[in-house]
Amino acid sequence: MRLVGISKRFGAVQANRGVELSVRAGTVHGLVGENGAGKSTLMAILYGYYQADEGHIEVDGRRVEIANSQQAIAQGIGMVHQHFMLVDTLSCLDNVMLGAEPAFFLSRAKREVRAKLEALMQDTGLHVRLDELAGDLPVGELQRLEILKALYRGARILILDEPTAVLTPQETLHLFETLRRLRERGTTIILITHKLKEVMALCDAVTVMRAGQVVQTCEIAQTSAEDLAEAMVGRKVNLGRMGAAARVGPSQLEAQGLQLRNSHGVVLLRDVSLSLRAGEIVGLAGVSGNGQSELLEVLSGMRAPDAGRLGLGGEQFEAGRWLDPRRARQLKLAHVPEDRHSCGMVLAFPAWETAALGYQEQAQYRAAPLGLGMNQTHLRAQTAQMMERFDVRPRNPELGSSKFSGGNQQKLILAREIGQAPAVLLVGQPTRGVDIGAIEFIHGQLRALRDAGCAVLLVSSELDEILALADRVLVMNAGRITGELAIEDCDEKRLGLLMAAQVD
Repeated sequence: MRLVGISKRFGAVQANRGVELSVRAGTVHGLVGENGAGKSTLMAILYGYYQADEGHIEVDGRRVEIANSQQAIAQGIGMVHQHFMLVDTLSCLDNVMLGAEPAFFLSRAKREVRAKLEALMQDTGLHVRLDELAGDLPVGELQRLEILKALYRGARILILDEPTAVLTPQETLHLFETLRRLRERGTTIILITHKLKEVMALCDAVTVMRAGQVVQTCEIAQTSAEDLAEAMVGRKVNLGRMGAAARVGPSQLEAQGLQLRNSHGVVLLRDVSLSLRAGEIVGLAGVSGNGQSELLEVLSGMRAPDAGRLGLGGEQFEAGRWLDPRRARQLKLAHVPEDRHSCGMVLAFPAWETAALGYQEQAQYRAAPLGLGMNQTHLRAQTAQMMERFDVRPRNPELGSSKFSGGNQQKLILAREIGQAPAVLLVGQPTRGVDIGAIEFIHGQLRALRDAGCAVLLVSSELDEILALADRVLVMNAGRITGELAIEDCDEKRLGLLMAAQVD
C-alpha cells in the first residue's frame, strides 16, 4: 500500500504536505507524531473520510480512488477508531451485521454471520461474546469486537488509531498477541500511537510525521524510542524523573474509612484512607477497574460514599452530608477527570466556554454591572492567554471544543484547572492519548504546581508516569489500598505485585 504526494488543507491549516508513505504487506507499520502532526488526517484520507487535494493512493500496486469508507472497505481497508463506533444497545452480533447484512431474512443473516464470526474468532483468537450487548462489555472486549467487525468486512489492511489508549496493561498484551497473529496470517497493520515503547515492541517499521510532513521512515531495528521522540518533537525529550518534592507541608486533604457500593451491592471502595500534603505528588497505581476512578469521583464530590469522612479546607464532610463539586471549587480543590469528553468539557462549546466550565459563577467571569450573564470579552482574552501558556493548538478561543485533538483538549482542561491556583489537584490519566511533547509539558506543569505548594493526587495506568512524577505511591486492588511506598522504594516489579495484591 502506498500514499503518494498526499496534501490536504483545511482553510488556513495545511494538515498534510506532500506525504509519501509506503507500507509492506503483512507487516505492522507504526505512524507516530505529535498531536496535530497530520497522522489522523492522512489515515482518514486512506479510509475515505476525506479526499486529498493532491496525490493518490495505491493498493496492491495499482492506483485506486477512495471517495468514501464503503470504497475503502471494498479495497480491503478497515479502520478501528480510538472512540469505538458501536451501538451500545445492540448485541455484538448485531453490531457486526449492521450495514453489512448478507441476506434479506434476518434469521438467516444472523446464522450466516455467526458462523463466519465463530470461524474468524477461532482463527484469530479474537474471542467476544456475540450475544452480549456492546454496552455491557469491558473495553478490551469492545476493542476485539471492532477488529472483528473490520475483518468480517474483508479488511486486509487494518488501521488502528491509538488502540491502547483506554486498555489496561493486561489488555494491551492480549491485543499485541492478537496483532502478531494477524500479521502472521498476512494482515497489514498501520498502528497510530503515541506510545513509543509499543512501537519498539510491535512494529516492523515506523514513519514519523511532524507539521504535516514525513520526517523519518525506517526499519524498527535501525532506531530507538529516544531517536523517535527527538524526530517527533524536533528536540531531545526528557520524560524521566527530575527530582523529588523540595518541601512537604501540612495535610490539605484527609479521607478516612471511605466505603462505596454500586446499585447492585458490589463493593467499589473498601475502607480507603489517605492523606494529601502540600508540596507533594501522590501517585495512585493499579489496574483499571480496581477503585481508582470511584475514589476520584468521591474525593471530587461527584459521588457520595456510603460511609467515611473527608477533611478539606478546614471543613469536615461525612456520608449523608458530603462535599459537592461547587463547594469543592470554593475550597480550592481542582479536578481533571479521567474521561475528558463526558466529564471535562461540553464538546459543542467553543474553547472559551470550556475554559470557564465549572468556574463560570466566579465574579471575574460575570458581566458587569449586575453580574448577569458572562463577561465574554474577558473570557475570550483569558482563554487566549491560557492557550499561549499551555501551547494549545490552534490558538483560537472561538473554535469548537470537539475540533481540537485529544492532546490539545487535555491541555485546555489542565489550563483551566491549574489556572485556578488550587490547594489540591485531583488528576486522572493526565496524558492519555497525548503526544510525547505534550506529555513532557504536562509533567512539567504538574511538578511546578507541586513546587508551588499544591497537593496533587495523580491516577495513571502508566507505571512509567507514576515513577517519573510521584513522591509517594499508593497502590489499589479490589477497591482497597494494598500498599504505600516512598518513591525511592518503588520499581515496576514491586508495584506490579502490589497491584496484584501478592505482597503483604
